[in-house]
Amino acid sequence: MDQFRGYTVPGMFAVNFLGAFTVTPGPLKHRDTYFSYADSMSHSSFFAVGFAYRLTFLRGVTSSGGGVNRRFWQRNARLILLGAFMYLVPEAVQALMRSAPPALSVFLTQAFREELFQTLVHIGVTALWILTVIGARSAVRLAWACGSAGIHLALSHWFYYDWVTQVAGIDGGGVLGFLTWTIPMMDGSLGYDVVARHAEPGKAVRPLLVWGFGAMVLGYGLSCLNLVTPPNTLAEAGPVAWLVSPPFVPPAHPVNLWTMSQRAGSVSYLTFGAGWSLAVYAGFVWACDVGRRQIGIWRTLGTNAFAGYVIHEVVAWGFGPVLARRPPVGPVLLGLLIYLVVSYRCVRLLERKGIHWRI
Repeated sequence: MDQFRGYTVPGMFAVNFLGAFTVTPGPLKHRDTYFSYADSMSHSSFFAVGFAYRLTFLRGVTSSGGGVNRRFWQRNARLILLGAFMYLVPEAVQALMRSAPPALSVFLTQAFREELFQTLVHIGVTALWILTVIGARSAVRLAWACGSAGIHLALSHWFYYDWVTQVAGIDGGGVLGFLTWTIPMMDGSLGYDVVARHAEPGKAVRPLLVWGFGAMVLGYGLSCLNLVTPPNTLAEAGPVAWLVSPPFVPPAHPVNLWTMSQRAGSVSYLTFGAGWSLAVYAGFVWACDVGRRQIGIWRTLGTNAFAGYVIHEVVAWGFGPVLARRPPVGPVLLGLLIYLVVSYRCVRLLERKGIHWRI
């Protein structure tokens, strides 16, 4: 898992940096109409959090018994407050620097809708949402994930899809995104169960792959419902007519709540991404736990992933004024290299001093 996190963290650094520039190709940007490589980084992050959440919760119950729920409430509340500070303070500074700063009520409304619900806040809120069942057996957690997805679909059909897709700059489904981010987080907890159940890591690879590909097929199948729900109608006969464009290609039909969408936080998008993360993790189990392969940089970033996330956000603040939004490829790649090196060296310094930041 440390190596899996170590792969995810620099990938997240890179796509977050590159997403700001017009020269960056589509697969390296978060998309609103299909599943991209950039999207897979956030899914892998939630998968890893769910894996560790299940592990630490069970250890807490075993070692201290009562009071574990209260401690996790406190931890996640602190995480939400930290995320709110990191996401809203830069926006507040930029708003104050404008020639005509917005009214406080206008700023707070816009910040709540567009800026607050990003990665750390989504993780904290989702972790609180699943806290009552994270220690339960797998069937209960799976039912909770399905129920959360069903609630999201019902609310999306009622009003939420139209609302959330009209809000500029919203990330990961906005205020109700925790309902579908439950899917990859629960997927991570189930992945932990599979690994913990097998004394030999190699025997866990097959079930991880089976469940991973199964979830990807399910997510893709849900996205195909786009073709038979408004504003689309099935115009042709035959099995091929029921298949939407593959997940990595923009859809050829108008989108709706079944489309894989980062902005909407759609069920199909989160289900496919959860399966992707599970399958990729299976590869890491085979390579690292069975094959004993390790990469030093990934070890550094994977064992201190939370510190890496916070540091890369702070480093990104310094790059904002330096690079324009439309530079050519050369300066963007040079900026990316500097960005990655600075972020990594900061995390490496913490590792050498024995400092680890935990969620």
